[in-house]
Amino acid sequence: MDLYLVFFVFMASMVATIIKGFSMIPALFLGLVGFILVAMRRGFSFSELVKMCIDSNKNSLVVIKVMLTIGFITAAWRVSGTISIFVYYGIKIITPSLFLLITFVLCCLLSYALGTSFGVAGTVGVIFMTLARSGNVNPLVAGGVIMSGVYFGDRCSPVSSSANMVAGITGTEIYDNVKLMMKTGLPALLITLAVYTLLSFQNPISSVDEELVRAFEREFSLSLWAFVPAIFMLVLPLFKFKVIRSMTVSIISAIAVACLVQKVALYEVIKICIFGYRASGSGLASILNGGGLVSMLQIVGILLISSSYSGIFSGTQMLKQIQDKLNKACTRMGRFGVTVITSILMTSIFCNQTIATLMTCDLMKKPYFDLGADKSELMIDLENSVILIGCIIPWSIGCTVPLSFLGVSISAMPYAIYMYLVPLTYFFLKGRYFRSGVREQG
Repeated sequence: MDLYLVFFVFMASMVATIIKGFSMIPALFLGLVGFILVAMRRGFSFSELVKMCIDSNKNSLVVIKVMLTIGFITAAWRVSGTISIFVYYGIKIITPSLFLLITFVLCCLLSYALGTSFGVAGTVGVIFMTLARSGNVNPLVAGGVIMSGVYFGDRCSPVSSSANMVAGITGTEIYDNVKLMMKTGLPALLITLAVYTLLSFQNPISSVDEELVRAFEREFSLSLWAFVPAIFMLVLPLFKFKVIRSMTVSIISAIAVACLVQKVALYEVIKICIFGYRASGSGLASILNGGGLVSMLQIVGILLISSSYSGIFSGTQMLKQIQDKLNKACTRMGRFGVTVITSILMTSIFCNQTIATLMTCDLMKKPYFDLGADKSELMIDLENSVILIGCIIPWSIGCTVPLSFLGVSISAMPYAIYMYLVPLTYFFLKGRYFRSGVREQG
């Protein structure tokens, strides 16, 4: 009973902080204190529980390094003009009857290179929504297309914070994960490309706002050198470079481009990488505001506290009763089916992709391993369920924030078909990737 009471208090505090727009860290810390008290009531000493938390957080250090580096790279790409050059040439190659398809592909490329859904939605997404509205393209369709594109990279980029988090909590290697995510997501991607090609013909853009093109030319130094940081980030992983090394090379090249091409002082570039990019005026350049190491500190804090949860849950077997019930459900419905339902419940309650992912993993880890699944299967089931489903729930942050950037309502989500197709196609094709078929155990 004490465990359920703490869960209730934890969930209530999380919902309250989200509604009020406060940081989730105090609510997470409150929940951690509650679970520690429950564990102490069940016979564990405080020192034992602290050790569980520390041991669990040690496994998160690699992920934390990656997340902090992601903060650096998102700012470095802004100040170097890398994001600007992608958008500029994306606009230049627009064909009226293929506007939506080009929008999707460009959002996929940038979200894969940057690994951020919010960052791409708030920059590239806003620009293409402006083009869609000025060109008489249905804004709901355009909004759904952009949502699909930004979450393509959020799910499967080696520099995605969510992908690295899943790698960390499942004990898997990020590049192995990316390969499996690409393989299992390919059917959904091909169908999505076909559908968006059809929608592009049905919703051609009437004209491209030339003033927007001229504004880019006025406000940015659009040198081809700005492509270099992205090229490093996209190519080096193909040669088995570790993700940190690939990002480091990309950051160094972006700093060089910012200093030598964009004529920004080195001190200013380093400052931007730490604190984020801020345009000097309120013009088009201000759309690139954001990024920086500081922007990742809250995510790191959330990960550290959440890792402590995992350590306590694992060390005390506090969730065993719930996990036993999930184990039985997995034998009837299949592991992936239960993971989907659990992810929907966790996202509906916590309204947050990060917390929903961590809680789903904590609940499902034991049932998976008890039924003979390996770490890779747990990882890909999380990536193909909660990572995307967590951003479909209308009141979740992963859904509301990008839509607010784009200025469209939840009515755009039916057109975000990639986000639906990945879980759906994987459900039916999972037996091709793992011996335990969908209808047997998952």
